[in-house]
Amino acid sequence: MRIDAHVHFVGNGSAGSGCWFRLRGWPRAAAPWLMRSMGLRRADLQGDLDRIYWERLREHLAGSSLDAVAVFAQDAVYREDGVLWEGRGTFYVPNDVVLRLAQEDARVLPVVSIHPARPDALEELARCVAAGAVAVKLLPNCHNVDCGLPRYRGFWEQLAAQGLPLIAHTGGEHSVDQVRPELADPRNLLCPLELGVTVIAAHCGCGSGFFGADYLPAFRDMLTRFPRLYGDTAAFNLPNRIRCLRACLRPGVVERLVHGSDLPVPVFAHPGLVAGLFGLRTWWRLRQIPNPLERDYQLKRAMGFPAEVFTRAAQVLRLPAAGSGAAPPARREARG
Repeated sequence: MRIDAHVHFVGNGSAGSGCWFRLRGWPRAAAPWLMRSMGLRRADLQGDLDRIYWERLREHLAGSSLDAVAVFAQDAVYREDGVLWEGRGTFYVPNDVVLRLAQEDARVLPVVSIHPARPDALEELARCVAAGAVAVKLLPNCHNVDCGLPRYRGFWEQLAAQGLPLIAHTGGEHSVDQVRPELADPRNLLCPLELGVTVIAAHCGCGSGFFGADYLPAFRDMLTRFPRLYGDTAAFNLPNRIRCLRACLRPGVVERLVHGSDLPVPVFAHPGLVAGLFGLRTWWRLRQIPNPLERDYQLKRAMGFPAEVFTRAAQVLRLPAAGSGAAPPARREARG
């Protein structure tokens, strides 16, 4: 199976989903780019976004070379004492949303998001595993998750026991409100790894700006120590990731990568050209692919990422047995 293991859902609650988003600061400026990359209009943000976004995602998937996409929920931000951090966070997608999308379309692999400080974290984890979750996604720098805190140990132990991977953001971030930027360091993931959790370090710790911290060297060092550590190629087609492309194609790294697009993050064609990974003819041909999922896939193939990168997620994610999922009960939504 060719799987895009890093796809976001965005909604405004128009269909009763409980989704919300806040546009302020840099995310507000970036919103038009994100919407256009999905084939949406800015007006759709205030319209029936839940339905429209889902329809576009299914269209893009159907028109791509991919067999499945792992679609992310997005938990709210919590303080370390388990209290919801009011006013923080850029967007919220309840776990039930991605679990239900997976029931509607078997090509959707649901990735839930559970802050380990939540009072109900272990109960929610058990519920989501039973419903077919294939991984847990967190942005430690944005969710306020210091993975080494002793109180989170039981949560990581349950991930390991259930064979449920952790997909954790690493490296710079400009699309989502950051609470503790230093937690983007992949070394923040040492505790889960030491407890036996399979971890996908999203973006491989790559810097996302010319002056921001670049944790790719730390990620490469960790690969030699932790056989359960992987990275993904999400957002590698952004201009600010050009510096990491060649490093991630080298032996010792590329064998531990899984494919991810980071949709709806825009997919630009010129990073591979600037990095010298393909020529003008390839750039011109691939930049004209209208489908962002397919354009991202084809660009990375042209860059030289081997076929195994695009199928590795099938071995890393916890793929449930066919027909094992059940409709999840309604849950109380986090407040915006």
